[in-house]
Order: sequence, then structure tokens, then C-alpha cells
Amino acid sequence: MTIQGDFARSVRQFGEKVHAVGDDQWSADTPCTAWDVRALVNHLVSEALWVKPLLDGRTIAEVGDRLDGDLLGDDPRAAFDRAAEEAVAAASEPDAGNRTVHISAGDTPARQYLAELFSDFVIHGWDLARGIGADDTIDPGYAAALYEQMKPMESEMRSWGVYGDAVEVAEDADTQTKLLALFGRVQ
Repeated sequence: MTIQGDFARSVRQFGEKVHAVGDDQWSADTPCTAWDVRALVNHLVSEALWVKPLLDGRTIAEVGDRLDGDLLGDDPRAAFDRAAEEAVAAASEPDAGNRTVHISAGDTPARQYLAELFSDFVIHGWDLARGIGADDTIDPGYAAALYEQMKPMESEMRSWGVYGDAVEVAEDADTQTKLLALFGRVQ
């Protein structure tokens, strides 16, 4: 599978969890202590809405603040579906992975950008599942790939505030547990 395919699948899997959110669960807590379920979904809608303009070559300055604030409105599920459809379509264009995106860290290969978003959708999918009491199992292949990709960058990511505080786990812990501990999450 390509990063474009993995990204699309991770977005769809997150969407399944969005559609599982009960009407009374939007204010439920998540493992991301700063975000309840609604804020977490809003964050991922924002991430998805950035994909097309960035893959189209726009800069952050050109997009401006139009993707800030509440993007969910009165129908969070429909807002997610629209954003996901646009993101997956943009990322699925044949040459999308070969482009350069202009993000805050500087010009970045689109494949790397999509890999970072893939990570967000997978890890935040676990957060959302925990917040709504759904199955929080991460695809074992995704857990292994993400752990292998992210473990070497642990110190750097922690210094940027991307990871939470370190969580100690047993050496023989399963890959999902190690991955979640890397991101500062506890099962």
C-alpha cells in the first residue's frame, strides 16, 4: 500500500468512529486532555480541510484563518464527511505524493506530510474510540509501521510538544501499547 492509500484508509476508519459518536457524547472527555470529543473531531476536520489547498501548492498565508474555529456547525458528522471526501480525493490524485507542500516547518515532500496526517488520524482515532467507549484497537500493521517510523524521532517530537509525557511500558508489551506510550498515552 502507498502512503496515499494508507492515508485514505486512516481517514475512513476515523470517519467510522465519528459516525459512532452518540448525540450525548460530543462533550465526552478524550485522552487528549485539552479536547473533548467535539474538539478532537474539529481538529481532524481542520487537518483534512488543509490537505487540498496544501497539495494544490497554496501556502499557509494564502489559506489564512478560514480553517480556524468551529468547523463542525450543527452537523459534525456531515462536516467530517465533506472534509474527508475532499482530503481523500486530493491525496488520491496520481501525482499528489510527488508534490511539495508549504507548511510551517518549511517546504516538505507531500509524502511526508501525508505520513504525518496518517499518524494523526490513527492516533486520534484511538483517542476518539476511547472517548466514546468504542473498540480502540489500532490496525496491527499501522501500529508497527508508525512505531518504527516515530520511535527514532522520539526526543525531537517530545521537544516540539507533539508527544505527551513519556509512559514506561514493559519491554515485551505489544506494539500498540508501545506506540501509545510513545505518544504519551496509557491504555
